[in-house]
Amino acid sequence: MNGLVAMRRMTLAVLLAFAGATGPVGAGQTGAVPAFDTILYGAAYYHEYMPYDRLDKDIALMKAAGINVVRLGESTWSLWEPEDGRFEYAWMDRVVAAMDKAGIKVVMGTPTYSIPAWMAKKHPEILARRMNGTSLGAPAAYGMRQNMDTDAKAYRFYSERLIRNIVAHYKNSSAVIGWQVDNETSPYGAANDDVFEGFRNHLQKKFGTPEALSKAWFLNYWGQNIHTWEDLPRPDGAQSTGYKLEWARWSQERVTNFLSWQADLVRQCASPRQFVTHDFAGSLHADVNETAVAAALDMPAVNVYHWAPQDQYDGSEQALQGNFTRSLKGGNYLVTETNAQTTDWSSSFQYPPYDGQLRQDVYTQISNGANMVEYWHWASIHANQETYWKGVLSHDLEPNRIYGEVSRTAHELQKIGPKLVNLKIHNDVAILWSRDSLNAINDMPFAKSALWTNNAAIKADYNSLVRQIHRALYDMNVGTDFVFPETADFSGYKVLIVPSLYVADDALLGKIADFIKKGGRVLMTFKSGFTNENTAVRWEMAPGPLKEALGFHYQEFSNLAQPLALKADPFHAGADNKVQYWAEFLELDSAKALASYDHPFFGRWPAITENSFGKGKVVYEGTYLSDKLQANVLRGVLADAGLMGGDQKLPAKVHAQSGINGQNRALHYYFNYSGTPQSFAYPHRAGADLLSGRPIAAAQTITLAPWDLVIVEENTN
Repeated sequence: MNGLVAMRRMTLAVLLAFAGATGPVGAGQTGAVPAFDTILYGAAYYHEYMPYDRLDKDIALMKAAGINVVRLGESTWSLWEPEDGRFEYAWMDRVVAAMDKAGIKVVMGTPTYSIPAWMAKKHPEILARRMNGTSLGAPAAYGMRQNMDTDAKAYRFYSERLIRNIVAHYKNSSAVIGWQVDNETSPYGAANDDVFEGFRNHLQKKFGTPEALSKAWFLNYWGQNIHTWEDLPRPDGAQSTGYKLEWARWSQERVTNFLSWQADLVRQCASPRQFVTHDFAGSLHADVNETAVAAALDMPAVNVYHWAPQDQYDGSEQALQGNFTRSLKGGNYLVTETNAQTTDWSSSFQYPPYDGQLRQDVYTQISNGANMVEYWHWASIHANQETYWKGVLSHDLEPNRIYGEVSRTAHELQKIGPKLVNLKIHNDVAILWSRDSLNAINDMPFAKSALWTNNAAIKADYNSLVRQIHRALYDMNVGTDFVFPETADFSGYKVLIVPSLYVADDALLGKIADFIKKGGRVLMTFKSGFTNENTAVRWEMAPGPLKEALGFHYQEFSNLAQPLALKADPFHAGADNKVQYWAEFLELDSAKALASYDHPFFGRWPAITENSFGKGKVVYEGTYLSDKLQANVLRGVLADAGLMGGDQKLPAKVHAQSGINGQNRALHYYFNYSGTPQSFAYPHRAGADLLSGRPIAAAQTITLAPWDLVIVEENTN
């Protein structure tokens, strides 16, 4: 305590200088990949939220249920530090000690995403100032979480002091196995003075001179070019597409820097055996660079909620989030939050899972590579914003139907968890996901519902196309990874899917062309290659550097006021033989047409083309396809690559996922995502169902009960 007292006596200005408030602390190196010998299964636990002291009862219920991990501490800075410089640990020490005694492991969170009231009062400059029209908005009101400028010097000082103290305090705890830095971090829309100054410094490093920036962003338009860095306008009124894209990149970089800074701090103070993670709020974000953040983590984590409840539950969202998160570091990941019962910040979406769905969801997450599944949260909260975001226990805090299903699942995992953990998944198909293209298309959408307004509804966009493609692959039981513009090469895949790669430098386009030339199969969609890395339209005939590989060129394009059919239904889509929103007027060079529009004007141009280039092929969609049409086009590409096997012939409601476990044995999961029994012929080598222990022969007919599954481990001979 003497050291803390001395620290409190130092002036804040001196401490801020010592803290290095806006820079990283270390080299950003990650530790070893955490070792797991079984699946971790549990819930976030907030004893501080309980209306009365029931720690012993909660521990007893967890122990009886078979829960083996909890997540603690990330939500209550005001209890850790009730006043400036006074730290309290006893309230949490009691919880950690009780968990340790019960054999329940702890992932501890740094509580930096919700600042205490005393800090907001003492340092109002910490609160985020957000863009609002053409001027900076007023500071965010205190009360909501995630309302701060994470670059603010005072905030960084207090955060560093808190992190160092908490992590050092639990460094030697046998219960604490890992640290979660912050919680669902984003830029929070902050445009404070220090954020803008950081952006200007970022631009100076990237472009060198104001003239170079003006040229890259075409700022001669409307006479907005600059000749001194002091003339750079704030982002509030920016019309430049280059400015808006670079501001988005800077916002992402701020998140990366902040979380890397926290991860470095934790590693300085933690035990080497304690891993470092961060829980992303889902994936496919425009304002968070998950790949860059993941580089600073030992293992990424994600919060995956199934917003489609009850009869709509089908595992597709879990697969999307799992595939994306697994791809960040090419390995396993953690699920730090998922539904126990119902969700929402109101009582309007209270759809508890059907019997069997909660158990099925756990195995769905594990089948995608998750090594941990935790609920948000153990007990339902009795007041405030998340009253109806219910936990394992309802508001009466007594065992219930959900608790019973958690217990069943946990006891199964006690037996078979060692055979499920550390699943290795190899996929032959990857989706190239471009955050820059997402942001640029958001800025210039192709499917707005009205002219001349920024408030018009968007009927389709970049992420809707990515989700459509992923869903089609999921429905065909085709395992999918994600790759990114910075991925070194794509040669580990047979098929690369490139949705609307609107923003790309020449090197990335060349990497795609090289993949095709060497024998890869590519499916690419409209708008790809249209702008350069600064979102300036290329001043060469479209599709620019892709012209030879794609085998066509074009000069015109059109929005489609109404959906159009394709001539003669070439992909057998029936009533769904339709395209919409956008059409490029493709002029064939070496490519051949696979489909054309059934229209007196548009009919002269192909809608879908195929071109052989080197040893490979590329199929290009110059328009936005219906869901069924998209699936059928994909099916043809996959068949051409030899990827249509037995799992692609399963009933529509049965989904398959495969991988290799830690014992080097093949595992095959089969899920019945429906309320009726489903039967199918098992298409792999003989094995045994890990859940029931019964043998499964090759080609045996398996019948799954509603909302049930089998996990077949192949025999070794």
